[in-house]
Amino acid sequence: MLICRVLGPLEVTVAGTPVEVGGPQPRRLVQALIIARGEPLAEDLLAEAIWGSAPPANPAASLQAYVSRLRKVFGAQALTRSPGGYALQARSDVLHFEALLTEARTVQRPIDRMQVLGNALKLWRGRPYPDLEAFGDAERHQLTEQHATAIEDHAATLLALGDAPVAVSEMRSAVDEDPYRERRWELLILGLYRSARQAEAFSALRQVRALLADDLGVDPGPELQSLERRLLAQDPTLLLDATARPPAPRRPLTKFVGRDREQALLRTTMTESRLMTLVGPGGAGKTRLALEWAGPAPFARLADVHSPLDLPSVVAQALGLLEIPERFTGLDGLLVLDNCEHLTGAVADLATALLADNPSLSLLTTSREGLGVDGERLLPVDPLPQNDAVALLTDRIAAVRPGWQPSATETQELDRLAEALDGIPLALELAAARARLLSLSDITGLLGSRFPSLGQVPRNAVTPHATLEATVAWSVDLLPENERYTLLRLWPFEGGFTLEAAEAVGCDLDVLSSLVSRSVVSADTTSTPTRYRMLEIIRAYCREHDPDPADSRDRHATWSRDLVARIVHDLRGKRSARSIRVLNRELPNLRAGLVHDLAVRPSAALRTAGLLEWFWLRTGHVAEGLRLLNQALERAPEAPAVDRARATAACGTLFWLGRDLSEGRNLVLRALEILGEPQDTEGRLLLGQLRYYEGMLWIYFGDYQRAAESARESIVLARSTDEAWFGTVPQAILGAALDGLGHQSEARQTLRGAIAQSRQNGYGWAGGFASVLLARALIRDDPGAAFGPLREAVAWFRDEDDAAQVLVCVITAALALFRLGRPLEAATLHAAAYRHAERRGVRLDNSDPPTTAALNAELALVAPSVRAQARAADLSEDEMVAMLEALGR
Repeated sequence: MLICRVLGPLEVTVAGTPVEVGGPQPRRLVQALIIARGEPLAEDLLAEAIWGSAPPANPAASLQAYVSRLRKVFGAQALTRSPGGYALQARSDVLHFEALLTEARTVQRPIDRMQVLGNALKLWRGRPYPDLEAFGDAERHQLTEQHATAIEDHAATLLALGDAPVAVSEMRSAVDEDPYRERRWELLILGLYRSARQAEAFSALRQVRALLADDLGVDPGPELQSLERRLLAQDPTLLLDATARPPAPRRPLTKFVGRDREQALLRTTMTESRLMTLVGPGGAGKTRLALEWAGPAPFARLADVHSPLDLPSVVAQALGLLEIPERFTGLDGLLVLDNCEHLTGAVADLATALLADNPSLSLLTTSREGLGVDGERLLPVDPLPQNDAVALLTDRIAAVRPGWQPSATETQELDRLAEALDGIPLALELAAARARLLSLSDITGLLGSRFPSLGQVPRNAVTPHATLEATVAWSVDLLPENERYTLLRLWPFEGGFTLEAAEAVGCDLDVLSSLVSRSVVSADTTSTPTRYRMLEIIRAYCREHDPDPADSRDRHATWSRDLVARIVHDLRGKRSARSIRVLNRELPNLRAGLVHDLAVRPSAALRTAGLLEWFWLRTGHVAEGLRLLNQALERAPEAPAVDRARATAACGTLFWLGRDLSEGRNLVLRALEILGEPQDTEGRLLLGQLRYYEGMLWIYFGDYQRAAESARESIVLARSTDEAWFGTVPQAILGAALDGLGHQSEARQTLRGAIAQSRQNGYGWAGGFASVLLARALIRDDPGAAFGPLREAVAWFRDEDDAAQVLVCVITAALALFRLGRPLEAATLHAAAYRHAERRGVRLDNSDPPTTAALNAELALVAPSVRAQARAADLSEDEMVAMLEALGR
């Protein structure tokens, strides 16, 4: 999504990422198109906007150059051309600003109107369309007038709500900015009078009279004159009835950060529902959000209420009632009930009665679980997004370090700290308070394996608990005993878990559902299967309070081993794509399980790491896979031969892909020695796998006869098992060996047979592998014929999430293009593929040395200017694949 902000310095984001537009001319072009609001703007008008009265010699060509550059940044579909001119499809803060002002005019309740106007004013960052001159004057004038009116409307709404001191503060600044807007003086004078500052109110009247007379030679307008007469007459209707108002809720002194989405949902949903509950974990900021949104509405704080019998008195006090009535009647507007989780049943009964007896009353409650009342709407208050969490940290640290601005290193540390604290506002606040005494890296160091020790909550904070740990303990201690025990055992899971994983460690669906409803576990229902997570601070608390942490970690490691053992069988078969996705999703858990087993059961770690060979290989985790395999081989010298052989071979294939081809071959041969002549099915399967590895390596070293022998032996071994997929890959290797021996017809027939078998049985990876080998066989005689198999291979490998093999397809296509006499396209694909391979830790030269040697030889013949142009293209992975897929069509 393209978003352009022009209410102040131009800011542009694409899919949430800030982008640079360029110099003054591209900035004017973008702002002129925003003024057009998605409609085409003719080239002559754009030229006027960009250059004014001094256009260049060829404005059309310059304009096209700017448009071309912007399309690369925005996407071609965002900036389009039609007979009417150029149009930009983007969201802008102007449209958002105007929509909020329109909404404010239709909102009935002053508290809602104030919220909407406040959100509109937050969008204003400075002079609109700052880079445009005369071209933007009319639009700028209109927006400036709307902004000025919105400032005044906001202050008027504050006065209507009885918050005169804040209205006075706002109008003092507003009067200084534009002293000739009489409405601002009216609001300032009225606010002063309602704040019991009559002398200052009359002084302001004299001041505005003198200003208008001296500067403009006029008297005040009728509204100001009427206000003056009413002030002199001490008109009682000028004052609000302050004695009838309940005591205002305690307002935090710190800046409120983020929560725009939640406030927008509150604004829309509270018009449809009379009972809204903000639910979320302790410290997530439910109370602060309620305070900010509800404004001066009556606010009943229930955290310190220990008995349901005390509820009526606390509500009466919040409503400003001197006595507790038998029934609360005659109420309207909004009432906030805060911290209800320990009195859920009693608050539910009270809410039902309040809503039944007061048809014009709405309730906003905060709790760690819903009240369970019919008609209740729940609004989850999740941890802050990363950007808002960093903004909160930055604001609070600046409060204890006057003049502080984060350095580049501190900016990175802020990101790490915000992520480590899960974006929980309370934790962020406490961490920021520590910045008075500690560096940011020191604070991050406090967040090790133990629960973070971040000190006491400030005295005037809205949270009812003295420490972060007390906040978490409050949530955990409210759980029934069996749920508390189960929660304390879930901490070993990293990166979340599924229901199946939870059940493996003793947590059934009923308990898990209850933990989610009580906000100590979150559920991501947008993923399939549903993914459950615990906040890191809750995990840390559970880790420290688990009665048997060793057993909990062991159960988790057993589950991760069992998962690999179950799913690894599918990594090469028809369900390999699904298996890769599952393992990718569970990678943090697999890592944790392997770390545990390396320390406690190294033989088990060796088996698991070896079984994951194709996962390490196909997902590009080369360095991590080698590190874990080598550690396990070192610590488990007495493990079964089949496991040691598999792990050694896995090291070989990872060396082969990412490091040294000769070392890869040596490790595969070493694995064959370790394995010997196996007698069981598992051993024979591994032997067959090692034989086709051996065959492929012989091809890479140019010994096609030995490659064919190894492939045939692998095929024979495959036939002795029930693994139909097993024979497909060695059949493809046999085809490549036959091609190397000069038996082209037989080679192509063999390769096409492997492809057909893969299609028939759904062996995606094997089919892609065979298709690449067929393409290489065709390049020699008919380079153009290679593109069809390569397109099919790309489709297979992308479905299998094998990015490394997609890059192999790309360089094979580059070789075919060289042979067809299309050096620029070939060099462009070559440069892009090698660039992306380097980022992934993949050595493409090891993927097929004869092919890559031929490719590099062709590249050496290309003119330096062509190579430079190819490198400058800097294709993304999607663009690279799209270019390949278009070849030969």
